[in-house]
Amino acid sequence: MTPAGHGGGGPRRGPRPQPMPDADMQSAGFRQARLARKTALIEDYVELIDDLLNDGQEARQVDIAARLGVSQPTVAKMLVRLEADGLVTRRPYRGIFLTDAGHDMAALSRARHHTVERFLRALGVSEANARIDAEGMEHYVGAETLDAFRHALDAGLATFLKTARKHRHD
Repeated sequence: MTPAGHGGGGPRRGPRPQPMPDADMQSAGFRQARLARKTALIEDYVELIDDLLNDGQEARQVDIAARLGVSQPTVAKMLVRLEADGLVTRRPYRGIFLTDAGHDMAALSRARHHTVERFLRALGVSEANARIDAEGMEHYVGAETLDAFRHALDAGLATFLKTARKHRHD
């Protein structure tokens, strides 16, 4: 026995809540997270460009940099990539425009964001925090989970939880 009272391997931090998933399932989760991390930045750029254009503004490099909190050279590098991926077109002295593929990506990203944000609000998260948290979560939530969020919302989750919170405090 080791000094901590356990067989080797170092101290335990408490019981494991459930057995480890099999290797295929665990690796699928890690693959999904890596893919989401890879596409999250692209989706953020495309969605922001779409927002700027829908707001009646030009999508300019300087505006994108300011709104994403990054430098203009960083934006310039990403725009080259987005153009190569067929998501944007750029016209000298006219700004940035989305291709059909870019519009589709922006719409899907916005829909995921909206669903996650609504779900968080239904749970009682403040509007500001739900907006901020949904910005990151939207990229990592899978289709099945989004469908479950939508189903719960359509079934009246917000009303149920609001009533439950009220009864808990009574």
